Amino acid sequence: MPVEGRLVDAVADHRGRLLTIAELPPVPGVDVRERLVPGPPGGPDVRVRVYRPRAEQAALPAVLWIHGGGFCLGNVDSVHVGAAQAALHARAVVVAVSYRLAPEHPYPAGLDDCWAALEWIAGHPGELGADPARLAVAGASSGGALAAGLTLLARDRGGPALCFQHLSTPVLDDRLTTASMAAYTDTPVWNRRLAEESWQLYLGEDGPRDRLPVYAAPARAGDLSGLPPAYVSTAGLDPLRDEGLSYGLRLAEAGVPVELHNFPGAYHAFVDGVPPEEQQRIGIEHVTALRTGLHRPAADRVRPAADRV
Repeated sequence: MPVEGRLVDAVADHRGRLLTIAELPPVPGVDVRERLVPGPPGGPDVRVRVYRPRAEQAALPAVLWIHGGGFCLGNVDSVHVGAAQAALHARAVVVAVSYRLAPEHPYPAGLDDCWAALEWIAGHPGELGADPARLAVAGASSGGALAAGLTLLARDRGGPALCFQHLSTPVLDDRLTTASMAAYTDTPVWNRRLAEESWQLYLGEDGPRDRLPVYAAPARAGDLSGLPPAYVSTAGLDPLRDEGLSYGLRLAEAGVPVELHNFPGAYHAFVDGVPPEEQQRIGIEHVTALRTGLHRPAADRVRPAADRV
């Protein structure tokens, strides 16, 4: 989402009401419904939108779809068409989650909401027409931080079992020490200045960063073993490029199957300066990677670390 000026000043412009299902643009072949699911302990209920291909009768893989926006912008309206198209072309039940945003709700509120939505999906396969053995998370930008954080939580809490993680230009590291973060200080869409502000809004300015939980900034995790297979995409002119590349390589080093693709000449989220035909190619690759990851044969999936000898 392109942002001019300060993120905190843009927040007021992105706190309008969500559209109703009737107001959303229809996507042929996809049914959409909305409901509230139980939130985290002490928190409010969580709104989710469920997208399902109309022609599919069998149980399908399920994906928790997490929007981006620097932890403080964006909503499920902004990913409506993408979530619907992913459901159709990846043959999946896609559940987009409306999580609480910073600065009003700093970490861990947004992650807790996403966790509550993930647990609800895992616990209601019959209602969703979903295959409980094929549950995944997908997130772009700051949604990628939340998605990656969920994989660490699921591993460390012993479930829900995840078969795949799909991370697109993900935010992963609050330390901002990579070469790309130093180089791209004034790039369109996203840059170092916005990254600094985003992390301050999400984590709060007074918290001790040296004891930051890895679930907030997944790049801080020392052990990436036992995580689900991954697709990670990065953009060549994005300050987040190197943290995404590093995370993908570290996953591979930990024995996690990874497809890692850097798109040179592209800015963050592939929305600025990318020709339409290139955007189409990138979009096709992303949904193809999702479909492949969701429909991978069970024998090819990674077992949890606790089950490995």
